[in-house]
This record gives sequence, C-alpha cells and structure tokens, in this order.
Amino acid sequence: MTTKKKSYFEELEKNFGRLSFGDLLKALREVEGITQAEFAKKLGFSVQNLCDIEKGRRVPSPVRAASIAKKLKLPVKAMIEFSLRDTLESEGFKYNVSLEESA
Repeated sequence: MTTKKKSYFEELEKNFGRLSFGDLLKALREVEGITQAEFAKKLGFSVQNLCDIEKGRRVPSPVRAASIAKKLKLPVKAMIEFSLRDTLESEGFKYNVSLEESA
C-alpha cells in the first residue's frame, strides 16, 4: 500500500477551495504585502499583465509559469499544473492536472 503525500498547493485548496493561477499569485503578493507594481517588477511583467493574470483574464503558458515559479522559488511542476488546469478550464474542461517526469 502506498500513500501519496499531498503537495503544499493541494493542502491550500483543501482549506480554501479551488485556486486559479491568478488567485495563487494574488495571495502570494498580498502575503508579501506588496503592490501589483512591485510584484510585477519582481516578476518582470507589466502591471497590466499581472492584473490580467490575477483577474483570470490571462493564463500564463507552461513556460511562463515555470519562469514565475523559479523567480518566486516555488515548485515548477505545481505551477505548470496550475497553468495547464486553468487553460483547460478556460476551454470548458473540468480536469485536474497531474504531471509526471518522463524517463
């Protein structure tokens, strides 16, 4: 019998409900107590682009999600999963996404 260890993000969603990529970025920004302008600069975005992501009007590509993860020192795999899930959801698909490294 194996038990799967829940990721940090799964625990967050267990406590706060389904999060989007934008929800997660906004929460991280607010925890740091910084403005969108400061956070956008940290990520190398325009303020408008960050605002669009936070509001769910844009979903970062997996490549951009990985870049964001690295800049914020977050798990790359989890951030890509959020990006893919949001992309699928924007197209009307209600799937969870779980990535596995290939050999």
